[in-house]
Amino acid sequence: MQDRFNKIGLLVKPSPRVTETLQTLIDYLLASGRRVILDQTAAELMQRPELPFQTQEELAASCDLLITVGGDGTLLGAARLLANLQIPLLGINLGRLGFLADISPQAIARSLDSIFAGEYEEEQRFLLSTEILNAGEVKASSLALNDAVIHKWNSARMIEFETYVNGRFVDTQRSDGLIIATPTGSTAYALSGGGPLLEPDLDALLLVPICPHTLSNRPIVVGGDSLIELVVSSATDPANVRVSCDGQDQLVIEANDRIRIGRHPNRIRLIHPQGHDHFDILRAKLGWGEHKSQDASC
Repeated sequence: MQDRFNKIGLLVKPSPRVTETLQTLIDYLLASGRRVILDQTAAELMQRPELPFQTQEELAASCDLLITVGGDGTLLGAARLLANLQIPLLGINLGRLGFLADISPQAIARSLDSIFAGEYEEEQRFLLSTEILNAGEVKASSLALNDAVIHKWNSARMIEFETYVNGRFVDTQRSDGLIIATPTGSTAYALSGGGPLLEPDLDALLLVPICPHTLSNRPIVVGGDSLIELVVSSATDPANVRVSCDGQDQLVIEANDRIRIGRHPNRIRLIHPQGHDHFDILRAKLGWGEHKSQDASC
């Protein structure tokens, strides 16, 4: 089992804050006999010329396991790189929440000992594919593990757009935008928008309006294989609209464009330490109180 993850790629957040944790991780991996390849950011931070480095795209295509050091945002970027590669992904969490990157810096050696011994859990989570079309031609595209969001841009005014699900008209909405989230993304922007939390393995998509003008416009859940299409109304200047994927890629639209969002054919392989429990993470990260046993005499 120890040869399963022999060539380890390290992709890090571009911040000096990661240096200490990255040093610990590299020392551990080398001591355990792994080959370590850095991305360019990690190479610049560490200044260790004996360690090879590659571009992020090259790194993702050549390693047996990709480990990110940062927060969930760093892992989201890595997930898009791995969309067509089937390389497993693991996150060391230096962020605030860590729903996806769930290994703390203090647990690196303990967690990786178990993972390299074959004692781990693997989840497969689906991504969204977003395309901007005009006259049937794809002008731009991007992927997202969390969500694709149509939203207002450079304006305080609401935007107006039509929503279709599998070719069926849903509504014309005036709002600050709409979040189309995967179950993974239900704990991200969709959560702050009032959407429900979905178990990660559900085959579903979540549509959450952002500050809708019509208060009865509520979040809805549709099948995971649904095709969502959005058309900006002629009453809205498309220059005041953007489409964001995982809050990182920004897609520009123009008049008569159609936005098409659906499930990507490939899935992301997330590696977790053994005993990983989604509800444990929700309780810890969202501050839920735990029900304690009552004293029998009360």
